Amino acid sequence: MRIPLKDYRELLWRYLAPQRIRVLLLGLLLCADIALQLINPQFLRTFIDTITSSGLQPVLLGLAILFIIVALVQQLVTIAATYISERLAWTATNALRADLALHLVRMDMSFHKVHTPGELIERVDGDVTNMANFFSQFVIKILGGLLLLLGILVILWYTEWHVGLALSVFAIIALVAINAARGIAIKPWKAFRQTSAELFGFLEERLRGTEDIRSSGAQPYIMRRLFMLTRERLRTGRRARILSSIPWSMPVLFFATAYMIAFSLIAWLYGSHSISIGVAFLIYYYTQQLSQPIMMISNQLDDFQKASAGIVRVQELMGTHSQLIDGEGIPLPEGPLSVDFKQVDFGYGEEEMVLQDVSFHLKPGEVLGLLGRTGSGKTTITRLLFRLYDPAAGKIELGGVDVAQTHLSDLRRHIGIVTQDVQLFHATVRDNLTLFDNSIDDVHIERALRRLGLTDWFHKLADGLDTMLAANGGGLSAGEAQLLAFTRVFLHNPGLIILDEASSRLDPATEQLIERAVDTLLSGRTGIIIAHRLGTVRRADTILIMDSGRIAEYGEREALQADSHSQFARLLLTAHEAEVLA
Repeated sequence: MRIPLKDYRELLWRYLAPQRIRVLLLGLLLCADIALQLINPQFLRTFIDTITSSGLQPVLLGLAILFIIVALVQQLVTIAATYISERLAWTATNALRADLALHLVRMDMSFHKVHTPGELIERVDGDVTNMANFFSQFVIKILGGLLLLLGILVILWYTEWHVGLALSVFAIIALVAINAARGIAIKPWKAFRQTSAELFGFLEERLRGTEDIRSSGAQPYIMRRLFMLTRERLRTGRRARILSSIPWSMPVLFFATAYMIAFSLIAWLYGSHSISIGVAFLIYYYTQQLSQPIMMISNQLDDFQKASAGIVRVQELMGTHSQLIDGEGIPLPEGPLSVDFKQVDFGYGEEEMVLQDVSFHLKPGEVLGLLGRTGSGKTTITRLLFRLYDPAAGKIELGGVDVAQTHLSDLRRHIGIVTQDVQLFHATVRDNLTLFDNSIDDVHIERALRRLGLTDWFHKLADGLDTMLAANGGGLSAGEAQLLAFTRVFLHNPGLIILDEASSRLDPATEQLIERAVDTLLSGRTGIIIAHRLGTVRRADTILIMDSGRIAEYGEREALQADSHSQFARLLLTAHEAEVLA
């Protein structure tokens, strides 16, 4: 499984170009490290030849001190190079993680419907982590290893051409063999990353549903599935590791051969008085040092196989594009917005159409009560308004503008939604209200709380706007979470408000508080209220009843309520709520 060279080059350029000074400095440090490794053995050669030929000499102390100083400088250079390479890796991989996360946020809901959060976390973090070495060391160490190898061979040729020739042939054969085996484990490592993603996706889903799993006694099934996934991960990981060990183990065999060649040549040359004992030691030292660049290249190729599997998966992810195409940028009008559905059809994927020939008109400032059984298409209508999906047929207009022709960011700025399940973050109340928008000041927030009648609730917070909230609103009641959601929407001042069963899980006292907030929130805005309890649509101007993806009834609330033959009136009588709407 081979990846085009241009893909590696483009990836390196994209994430290392902003750090070009750091890359240059790392290259210079590695060159200095190579030079010091090549120079230092020469001091040993001179030391050995001097002491064997002339005995103890004053110059020997200087040579020993010089050898120690060069060795220490080399270690300092190595430490500095390691530090810079780690900075390179962290900066590059964090930038790649950010790009992947942003790409995932921009994907449409059909993509997220088939990919679990655990799987995507493994893509963003696990795959990218395996690419860290590729960014920080691969190119520089491969080039550095080749330069060190070339320098050793040049010195050996200069010192004794027989040795230089023999070890040059050996090095060429070793590098060709290692390069031939470099791609053998890319596909197995990709399979391992995929099974890891499936395992983490499984764990994320099951841990989130712990309460239901325990209450239904499904632990044995969950553990069996966990065992099957971990066994598959072990199987693919073992295969990938075994195959990737082939390029790693090959140099061990080659080095044994290299030592045999070197010792044979040393014995022959020293026996014929062609070299001194210092040169013999130098040949042995450089032969031993020859293993360093070859092992460096081998280890980099081993890591490169893991990185290549990650690169393939990252490219696949980045190559997956949202089915939603951002509009040309026609701006939406400010203030209350009209809503028009014109013969809209929609289905999730290849499934049966969830909405069929849905058409209705909502005037600016009107409130629509949207009713229907579970699965009738009510929530789907709101998802289409947000352009989380595009309709299969028909057109949706907001404020007279086709939602497909405006920017997604502008569209969603003009729509606010409150559902019964409010997403809260591990952050302060302020950040949860503003959604981390620092342009909204505290004065504006407190004014919004007063407008919604939430001042008493706000004063009960331990640290005011700096009160920390746990993830998913831990420590808050359902009513308090709803209050945060209402304020959040109010702060962004949208022209269309969608309330999706926003008060279905509240106690009566909190519901009264919410109802007052709803009145304020809907004042001067267009509203859509999705409800199962008919009492929650008493403020609606028009009623739309969905049934199996089609409009069963649509008209003014008062007219439908007065018409004893209307479906809405029959629902009121069945639910004994006619007096509630009076």
